[in-house]
Amino acid sequence: MNENNHHLVHVDGVVKNFQGPAGVINVLKSVNLTVQPGEFVGVRGPSGSGKSTLINMITGIDRPTSGKVSVAGEAIEKMSENQLARFRGKHIGVIFQFFQLLPTLTVAENVMLPMDFCRMWKPRERPERAMRLLEQMGLADQAHKLPNTLSGGQQQRAAIARALANDPPLLMADEPTGNLDSKTADTVFTLFTDLVSKGKTFIMVTHDVELAKRIPRLVEVYDGVLYEQGTRMKDEG
Repeated sequence: MNENNHHLVHVDGVVKNFQGPAGVINVLKSVNLTVQPGEFVGVRGPSGSGKSTLINMITGIDRPTSGKVSVAGEAIEKMSENQLARFRGKHIGVIFQFFQLLPTLTVAENVMLPMDFCRMWKPRERPERAMRLLEQMGLADQAHKLPNTLSGGQQQRAAIARALANDPPLLMADEPTGNLDSKTADTVFTLFTDLVSKGKTFIMVTHDVELAKRIPRLVEVYDGVLYEQGTRMKDEG
């Protein structure tokens, strides 16, 4: 049995370098992070600090230069692109700032896409499951509309429903409220806390100071180094 099976997410000594015009840019510097099932973790830090790169390491959108990343006990940095796409579809739901809904598909069809890709549900069950998820998000009456007819908050809730399509244990969100007004952001954040209370694990990048105060565990990324909240100044002192 993999020794990291009791962690849902385990990032071990991850380094990520990019080649820039002036030489190598060290974006992540030996980052370590463990997240237990059912945790709600916020990630903060200034622009360019490495937050989004860290998220990309965990989702497998990008790969580390060195170090290890495991999700649900599986070493994702060792997977092929096809293996990774299947794994991500089943185990990780990703929520984006700009929703990323396909404009030519209805809201319900967008929610069914991950089910179609991973074949997690029988074809006849997929429309019913999509509707059930949209009902949970308060969007049942928008199911057969195109995304551009929905408000920003409605589109984000549709994107959350899509992220939940295959019932993944882990949800990842990169600035999911960054494109919403404060009232709508609060509504969406409440949905996140409800999902965590029902057993989901959530990792969320945010710049919103007020929302960050409501996240049980915060980590901070500065210049490619990850700190638990409140430890950066101590470590630098």
